[in-house]
Amino acid sequence: MSGSIKQGAKKASSAGRSASNSSALTGLARVGLISYGIVNVLLAWVAVNIAWSSAAQSGDQSGALATLADDPIGRILLWIIAVGLIALALWQLSEAIWGFRGEDGKKRLRHRLTAGGKAVAFAALAVSAIRAVSGSGSSSAGEQQQQTSGVLSLPFGQFLVIVAALIVIGVGIGHVVQGVKKKFMEHIDKSMSSGMRSAVEKVGVFGYIAHGSALALVGAILGYAAITFDPSKATGLDGALKLIATAPFGRILLTLVAIGFLAYGLFAFARARYEDL
Repeated sequence: MSGSIKQGAKKASSAGRSASNSSALTGLARVGLISYGIVNVLLAWVAVNIAWSSAAQSGDQSGALATLADDPIGRILLWIIAVGLIALALWQLSEAIWGFRGEDGKKRLRHRLTAGGKAVAFAALAVSAIRAVSGSGSSSAGEQQQQTSGVLSLPFGQFLVIVAALIVIGVGIGHVVQGVKKKFMEHIDKSMSSGMRSAVEKVGVFGYIAHGSALALVGAILGYAAITFDPSKATGLDGALKLIATAPFGRILLTLVAIGFLAYGLFAFARARYEDL
């Protein structure tokens, strides 16, 4: 009896691995990477607007996606983005469950947890796209303030928010480290021309460092909200971009951040074309 159960479990695991490596899911993952690239290009455009326009435009992901919702073609693009991000989330989920089997235990666990976190993040972005196209979306900054307020009111809520802030900061620092060490190139097709590989590498370095710095700043703002017990300070990426804009040489700094988001988006396009998924 126990033997048949083990055999069934092995068959299920094998089927899952086959599904995670299927050409259909790989194709959807590539569409998802293109969608993620579009989101980051939109964020770059919004960051430039915050830097050089007097308009109080939201700078978070939901605000960036909402810029498309008023245009009929933009609404179609939003649905494509949503489907792509859902595909990307499913791909990362399959990696979290069945992926990295050739690695040792600790490394495999770390990579699977990272993939699981990415799956949640991509799913959240997909929900933002769907809400934007349906007209029910609101600024992620406002939602984050409400959520932070709710968590802070719980027992040990302040501790939980600080832990969440440290995780976001850690993810941001991880992106910066990946950018500096160029680890993101490990899974890029090595058969591409040296000129193209050099271009992709340079775009990736700048994109990862800028994207990671923005995430670390978001985490720091969230941590400050927890320490001061003031949920209104938890303004997410929107608040981080506007905080940069108010700093000395803020417009120049925010423009550099915008170029970083653009680079990160372009690297997502390169991943869709050249990554060995």
